[in-house]
Amino acid sequence: MKKETKQFVIYSRKSKFTGKGESIENQIELCRQYIAVHFSQEEADAALVYEDEGFSGGNLERPQFKKMMKDSQKTKFAAIVVYRLDRISRNIGDFAKLIEDLGDRHIDFISIREQFDTSSPMGRAMMYIASVFSQLERETIAERIRDNMHELSKTGRWLGGTTPTGYESESISNVTVDGKVRKACKLKIIPEEISLVQLIFEKFLETGSLTKVDAFLLEKRYTTKRGKNFTRFAIKGILTNPVYMIADEAAYGYLTENHVDLFAEKTDFDGTHGIMAYNRTLQRSGKAHQIRPMEEWIVSVGKHPGVIPGQQWIQVQSMLEVNKSKSYRRPRSNVALLSGLLVCGDCGDYMRPKLTNRHAANGELIYTYMCSTKERSQSSRCQMKNANGNTLDAKVISEIKKLSENRSFFADFLAQTKKAISGNREGYDAELLTLKEKLVENESSIKALVSSLTKSAGTSAEPYIMEQIQELHQTGEDMKKRLAELETLTEHQRFADQEFAFSRQMIESFAANVDDCTVEEKRRLLRTIVKKVVWDGENAWVYLFAEDGEADLPPFDAPEIPLREDSKSENTKGGEAHERMARIHWPLPGAR
Repeated sequence: MKKETKQFVIYSRKSKFTGKGESIENQIELCRQYIAVHFSQEEADAALVYEDEGFSGGNLERPQFKKMMKDSQKTKFAAIVVYRLDRISRNIGDFAKLIEDLGDRHIDFISIREQFDTSSPMGRAMMYIASVFSQLERETIAERIRDNMHELSKTGRWLGGTTPTGYESESISNVTVDGKVRKACKLKIIPEEISLVQLIFEKFLETGSLTKVDAFLLEKRYTTKRGKNFTRFAIKGILTNPVYMIADEAAYGYLTENHVDLFAEKTDFDGTHGIMAYNRTLQRSGKAHQIRPMEEWIVSVGKHPGVIPGQQWIQVQSMLEVNKSKSYRRPRSNVALLSGLLVCGDCGDYMRPKLTNRHAANGELIYTYMCSTKERSQSSRCQMKNANGNTLDAKVISEIKKLSENRSFFADFLAQTKKAISGNREGYDAELLTLKEKLVENESSIKALVSSLTKSAGTSAEPYIMEQIQELHQTGEDMKKRLAELETLTEHQRFADQEFAFSRQMIESFAANVDDCTVEEKRRLLRTIVKKVVWDGENAWVYLFAEDGEADLPPFDAPEIPLREDSKSENTKGGEAHERMARIHWPLPGAR
């Protein structure tokens, strides 16, 4: 009886793209040898390989690793083999979760360097112990880096990163820390930006409201460094950043009272320079930054000029503290279905659900969708009419269900779209055929010239023949490039029938299940069908299956008559209503 061949997987990782030593190729070869010795050469040769190069072991967010784990759900892997334990992860939490997941899928984990194999209880125990030491090493390195940063912070220099609004980084000198020479920078004022910072402080002191400052900035069209509208979060970030505070007597008193780790004397608070606060934020991968308690800050007087007097900056912090109890919370509805899908047709911002105090006849709370820019700017930047949320949500559900019910329409829709695609495909195929013929002719011409070159070597004709060969060679390369492009395009188009069939299945599945779903389940189902809904004040344009309603398909003619608000209108009767939706996106009426 023939022994069953097991499917082994080899995973390799290297944190940098360059360097010598334990290269990815070496890791893979050593893993193959291990499988061949301990199992069989056949299984070693058939092992699947997943490689990540240029990725750290700090977390599991690596493309090939994620692909491997996804594939492990579909393919029965016998074991995942790595050269060394830290090729997987240096984070014990990630590692422990990985081992647990693999155990649930009955997949062993083998590290050949440490000789660990999770198929045995002792192997599992030793692997966890080793992972603890890997994480300890990682945290020790991180602690050493933090200590060096703290030493640098005592100099009052800018340590790098995104510069605060109003400043840019300027290299000034080198400093020696931990026996190493490091570049030192300071912040340099950008006059037009720093004036905006001062204006933000002025407006907040005047109004005491982040909402009013936000509306003011939107109305006056002030933007961030990157040309984006300010958010309340960004405004608060400016107001709470001590970098703007002038190092004066008030600042010194405030910082000492709050027990910061202060690396400056009282005499350093000269009323001119600004404050540098280090270790101020807690930064964790995949999570929002958090402000640490002030007693954990490392503070010094910076080399840059401050712009906000200490007393004013302190007053702003007190006002923000008072406002915490009434801080802005975006109005939401727990029944709205189009949150994150509905956008304003005027400014392009998202429209958010907002509950009212009114009830519909069925007892349901009435909610509206309001443009975020309109709300934040108090209608100075956008005047888009609100949409009746209850009506719009119901109509979107209803019209998608109709797509499934009217099979003849859907078939016509697919046929029309396929026809447009086929036209393009025929053009691509014709060009492909012509290019292939020309490429053969080009290669024949080159061969003929090469033959002539051997006969003309050393004569005056030689350079002319070489020039012709080079020209033909370049022409051939250009044709090969275009040929590859066309082959890619036609390959994509070959999937069109499958994609359309899948789209139809999605529509039919949605129609069959949506009525029995909870609100949250309806939201998830909608996102499998709808990519975005654009509200123009009268109608909602629903985009299906692809971003921006294009689906990477060529455009084709389709009626654009919007459905009436009145569902009983003659414009919504029979196949005519569905005919108007024979496109990737279609107009859908909403209520104001």
